[in-house]
Amino acid sequence: MIRVVGLRAEAGGGTLVDGVSFQLAPGRVLALVGASGSGKTTIGRALLGEHAPGVVLSGTVEVAGTVGYLPQHPASALNPVRRAGAVLREVAGRHAPGGAVPGGAVMNGSVADRISSVLRRVDLPAGEGVARRYPHEFSGGQQQRLVLAQTLLTAPSAIVADEPTTGQDAITKREVVDALADLVRQGIALVLLSHDLDVVRTLADHVVVLRGGRAVESGPAGEVLARPRHDYTRRLLAARLPAVPPSGPVVPSPGAMSSSTGQEGSPSSGEVVPSPGAVNSSTGRGWGLFSGEAGRPSRQAASPRNAVPGPVRLDVVGLTARHRSVPVLHDVSLRVAAGRCLALVGRSGSGKTTLARCVAGLHEPARGAVLLDGRPLAGALSRRRREDVARVQYVFQDAHASFDPNRTVADQVSRTAVRLRGLRSGAARDAALEMLERVGLGAASAARRPTGLSGGELQRAALARALLASPEVLVCDEITSGLDTITQAGVLDLLDELRRESGLTLVLISHDMGVVARLADHVVILSGGRVVEEGAEAFWWSPATSAHDARDGAHEYFQTPRSETPRSETPRSETPRSGDTRPGRAVRTEGRAGG
Repeated sequence: MIRVVGLRAEAGGGTLVDGVSFQLAPGRVLALVGASGSGKTTIGRALLGEHAPGVVLSGTVEVAGTVGYLPQHPASALNPVRRAGAVLREVAGRHAPGGAVPGGAVMNGSVADRISSVLRRVDLPAGEGVARRYPHEFSGGQQQRLVLAQTLLTAPSAIVADEPTTGQDAITKREVVDALADLVRQGIALVLLSHDLDVVRTLADHVVVLRGGRAVESGPAGEVLARPRHDYTRRLLAARLPAVPPSGPVVPSPGAMSSSTGQEGSPSSGEVVPSPGAVNSSTGRGWGLFSGEAGRPSRQAASPRNAVPGPVRLDVVGLTARHRSVPVLHDVSLRVAAGRCLALVGRSGSGKTTLARCVAGLHEPARGAVLLDGRPLAGALSRRRREDVARVQYVFQDAHASFDPNRTVADQVSRTAVRLRGLRSGAARDAALEMLERVGLGAASAARRPTGLSGGELQRAALARALLASPEVLVCDEITSGLDTITQAGVLDLLDELRRESGLTLVLISHDMGVVARLADHVVILSGGRVVEEGAEAFWWSPATSAHDARDGAHEYFQTPRSETPRSETPRSETPRSGDTRPGRAVRTEGRAGG
């Protein structure tokens, strides 16, 4: 049983959580949803008896049993200098065989057997191939599954899952959701913090919608998601991107966030040029970033994908790459024109991130070349000229790992303008604050250290930092994975705006098919480090009778996620370390402050 009454969290004179209350019984799922910075993670950490430095908690938090934690950023929960097998053995050793598991089961068997069992449940191989690897040798999705395995070894009675499917491909997402559902069936209570409304729809019994730290709506999941009462909840639901683009002519619906409108034409026709400065047909006003108007941006709306392609900006030729002696990319070639978007799609571990890191100079290829405007770039970042570093920027999936926790966000973002654009510190800071404002972060947020921002806010700060270099190629590695639907729509509009204004070329890595549908002109599907399908039509199949049907002949990556994506027509009525648990307690939190 979890019981929270009047929970309040304050820091620096501001209120992070304002009087939130809820209860959760064993074997049930409560979902906390809301925008980045709405208080979800603060509430989740309070259930563990944790809080960020400087945060003062008040109210009542009662938890019976042991609580496990799945963090939003798996890399932050994994020790970078310890092999996966050693950590799994340590966690399994702390939770000895014979311990009771909710539902009446007992944890028996050797440590090795238990580790093998949990690795199979999260779809990681149980051999030495996993045990001897370090965290950085796993892809983002594999890291998340490793964290889940560590947590399962603790046999928790309750789990706080903070964005557990962030950055996952659709197949892995289904597997993670199935694993969590299995734990719930065993009697474990699950508190789900998520922006993914499909996952919420699949798992949750009860939903609490947060805005600015307050619960603006709560109730059974079926009622809240199907018949929302509060305007903010309706906006969150309306802003969801469709996984499959509509067919035929597209007219933006009233309230949709868009910055230009396409006309009828196929994705590859090259005959349709988007109209700049389009207005909302229902209001007559222009579309503004984070204006509060949110809808479903269409496949063609707000995108230059139908414009006549420009000259080739980025050319990758015969790229082969290895991790140590293991090949991970095999003779990959691709090219992207100026102002266009190439999407790299595939399961976790398929080579997407390695390919993108080679483009940015963060992983030196064993063979092949990366050309920018026809000129070869050095394989290693350390050998690239300053102007080449500025021209190709990378936005990392794990924003927390890319920021120094001891310096303010504004200082770190402005350093990009000093280092890569040669601006003086004052001008660089002004430019940084302006760019942070464009991605929806005000001066107050910019003045905080990274630990003072939510995952979604820090993702936007990372995007602002990269854009401040005035890049010609922007590599986006799951940059919307931690964003709520409304904020996500605004960020995508900003990227489209930059494509039109400056010819920015995008290399997009995403498991979110709605984001791919929204931005991509060309799709490359990777599997096992090889290109298995590509083209303008690799994603834009002809819609079938069901939105989940893949087009005939598409690679299995698209055939499986469509049926596997968590979705239900009738919904069910400092970062803690992964594997950490908290014993049962009844705690009154008045006046507790971080140091």
